[in-house]
Amino acid sequence: MLNTEKNLPEQIEKQATVNVSRFLSHQAQKNPDLRAVIYPSGRDSNSRNVYKHLTFRQLEQESDMLAHGLVKAGISRGVRTVLMVNPSPEFFILTFALFKAGAVPVVVDPGMGVHRMLLCLEESKPQAFIGISKAHVLRMFWSKYFKTVKISVTVGKRWFWRGYTLGQLRQTPWTPFPASSGRRDEPAAILFTTGSTGPAKGAVYTHGNFDAQIHQIQSHFQISPGEIDLPTFPLFALFDPALGMTAVIPDMDPTKPAMVDPRHIIEPIMDHQVTNMFGSPALLNRVGRFGKSNNIKLPSLKRVVSAGAPVSPANIEQFSALLSENVEIHTPYGATEAMPVASIASYEILNETRKLSDQGFGICIGKPLEHIKMQLIRVTDEPIDNWSDDLVVPKGEVGEITVSGDLVTKQYFQRPEADAIAKMRDDESIWHRMGDLGWMDKRGRVWFCGRKNHRVITRNDTLYTIPCEAIFNKHPLVYRSALVGVGTPPNQTPVIIIEPEKCFQEKDKKQLIRELLVLAAENPLTEQIFTILFKKELPVDIRHNSKIFREKLAVWAAEKVTGKTG
Repeated sequence: MLNTEKNLPEQIEKQATVNVSRFLSHQAQKNPDLRAVIYPSGRDSNSRNVYKHLTFRQLEQESDMLAHGLVKAGISRGVRTVLMVNPSPEFFILTFALFKAGAVPVVVDPGMGVHRMLLCLEESKPQAFIGISKAHVLRMFWSKYFKTVKISVTVGKRWFWRGYTLGQLRQTPWTPFPASSGRRDEPAAILFTTGSTGPAKGAVYTHGNFDAQIHQIQSHFQISPGEIDLPTFPLFALFDPALGMTAVIPDMDPTKPAMVDPRHIIEPIMDHQVTNMFGSPALLNRVGRFGKSNNIKLPSLKRVVSAGAPVSPANIEQFSALLSENVEIHTPYGATEAMPVASIASYEILNETRKLSDQGFGICIGKPLEHIKMQLIRVTDEPIDNWSDDLVVPKGEVGEITVSGDLVTKQYFQRPEADAIAKMRDDESIWHRMGDLGWMDKRGRVWFCGRKNHRVITRNDTLYTIPCEAIFNKHPLVYRSALVGVGTPPNQTPVIIIEPEKCFQEKDKKQLIRELLVLAAENPLTEQIFTILFKKELPVDIRHNSKIFREKLAVWAAEKVTGKTG
């Protein structure tokens, strides 16, 4: 903990009741005129960026005025409320107003696609819906997914549907709103997983979970009040007001970071002397490539944080060229249900773990963070009701990563079957099974080896995706690869699918196959792999452009290998 904020999280944690909006109220009292949110509002006649902003006092008062209106409209304590608003001042005002009112925002990543998003929203059984005009068009057109919605609020122009507008709910003049005081285990929000590695599920966040997250982020990354952040993922932007950081909203489509215009990231960093930046690996790669080729430097940045998918050492090295000496890129590990739980930074990756990852050791995700318990347990697809120390595998042996701590969510929303698979109880807390496999070295660092449901089980051994793929990825003509299993465990046939570099020519395929088979035979990790297939582009998730859809590839590979469809 640093400087003036040293005791804030501890003070709030000691309270019998808690509301995450109190962090904003504290900042508004302590730094009322400090900018809380900066947002682009176009360009001037010389094509220079023009910005507007809200101070912490303004954000506090605006969210107070809206909270009064929300409660009068019936959006109060415990009301599940879909929030579909673009990154904007209204996004911040609405979210903190909902927290103050004690309502439960339901947040879904639109990058997962419309159909899956609708299924998630229907599953949450929302009682209220707040969104921009386009979101309400979606709600009206697909009304069968929103049968439980009784209250609607439009941000912007209300067209042919009923309900309130944001302006109608904004109560003036300003009077302080007494934030709802709930238990630490009371639901604060429902955040849906992206569904890129399995069915999307709604993780139930409590005010205690958010409280612990804020504490963890501030202490681990040594964030000081008054810093300026460029959050390229809207949900993470919400931590900024609580941390005393100014959030600069970038001019980009947050659902397509791999397609971002690098200038729209570099410009605000320079315009506002941004000190902290969060970006997905795909965004880091795109901006890093542009910045390095144009010899751009970003001296104001004190740290860069990248998460959401594994970040390759090459990507880290490329973006590091834009940073000042000794500024590190942090790659925290976690999931929607528990984040962050471990972390490692660029110096250790580039100077130590990179060469081991290339040899098939897996990707090092670092050590567990403070206040996080992390254990690796024997691999099974079956539910485990209760935690036992007997489940733990020895160091050096691959197991499933499990975590426990105050920031770890305890359940999914009305998904008892998912709870049974992912949650274990002990006398004091809930353990979450991450669904990821890894092993722990003698220094207590964990090495990620891939998803549990992606492992390939043969008659002789079990193969893990990340270590095996690393062996093939070393070949200069391989852009990336994917290991899948054809058949039924424990008699699966391992198949490696290659996405070649753009310079690859079809006439060289036979020679490349011969060279890859030699690579496989020389390493005990891959010596069982005899089948190699090629695909021009591997299917990947929309948001990160790096999570490979191995389930789809397994079906495709089975058709290729067996000649059977369906």
